[in-house]
Amino acid sequence: MGDTRHTRLLIIGSGPAGYTAAVYASRAMLNPVLVQGIQPGGQLTITTEVENWPGDTEVQGPDLMVRMEAHAKAMGTEIIGDIITTLDLSRRPFTAVGDSGTTYTADAVVLATGAQAKWLGIPTEEKFKGFGVSACATCDGFFYRGREVVVVGGGNTAVEEALFLTNFATKVTLVHRRDELRCEKILEHRLRANPKVELVWNKTIEEILGTDAPAGVTGVRVKDTRTGEESVIPCDGFFVAIGHAPASELVKDQLELHHGGYVKVEPGSTRTSIPGVFAAGDLTDHTYRQAVTSAGMGCMAALDAEHWLQEQAAAPEVKAAE
Repeated sequence: MGDTRHTRLLIIGSGPAGYTAAVYASRAMLNPVLVQGIQPGGQLTITTEVENWPGDTEVQGPDLMVRMEAHAKAMGTEIIGDIITTLDLSRRPFTAVGDSGTTYTADAVVLATGAQAKWLGIPTEEKFKGFGVSACATCDGFFYRGREVVVVGGGNTAVEEALFLTNFATKVTLVHRRDELRCEKILEHRLRANPKVELVWNKTIEEILGTDAPAGVTGVRVKDTRTGEESVIPCDGFFVAIGHAPASELVKDQLELHHGGYVKVEPGSTRTSIPGVFAAGDLTDHTYRQAVTSAGMGCMAALDAEHWLQEQAAAPEVKAAE
């Protein structure tokens, strides 16, 4: 039988949103408990160079997350290496159960479980992640100046990534398994009008080709969905842009979701459909998905939680006065 722990504020998730929420909550003397989850540090731990974090010309993603964790600890956050497997938001205090067997109860909750890029699931994709394979053009496009890249996908994400990459690459090949795009028409118009872009229809990615020493991508092997014929497209970088999956499994039947599973928050806040439950970062953000915006939302979530907890504490006094 596991232990039971109570805290005023439970933060679930340990990316930029979670750690920033922890820093602000600690400064508000809320004594928060942060449960790191299955991937401590979030998506930045699988990113190499980060060049768009304010204040750092360049920083390694894992190093940045180590610093964020240390900052949260220094402020007084209790950080626990556990994975929340169930979360009950039907009554207060809210109750979460960890994989360790520990039960966490909390007066308020900040959800910062993030979102994961969807991957193709082929073995060579995993092999070259961080060495020419990426799921974030905004993060890694800069490294392909003067080089050729391939993007796979056919929706808004893929087209936006491809257009962004034309700022750096000499050629961008967009590979789609169908014969028409699923993006907004204005985006398709811009894509077709860009001389750096080549569209390859009715093809699936079968294998990512590359070298081992040093590790790097040299091309992709594609298969025609109609004829089965295979061919190779040379490239220096490969970007997967088939969408993102928000990590909202814990709350999918409890909170209001939208845009394919992202937690819906009130405009201009981090308040969810349940009072006392706040959400921040990529779990709610289907538009920007950047570390800096996630951190900003983590700040908002902590402040929103602080104000809500203050209101709850003041409520009995108001009733007594009446």
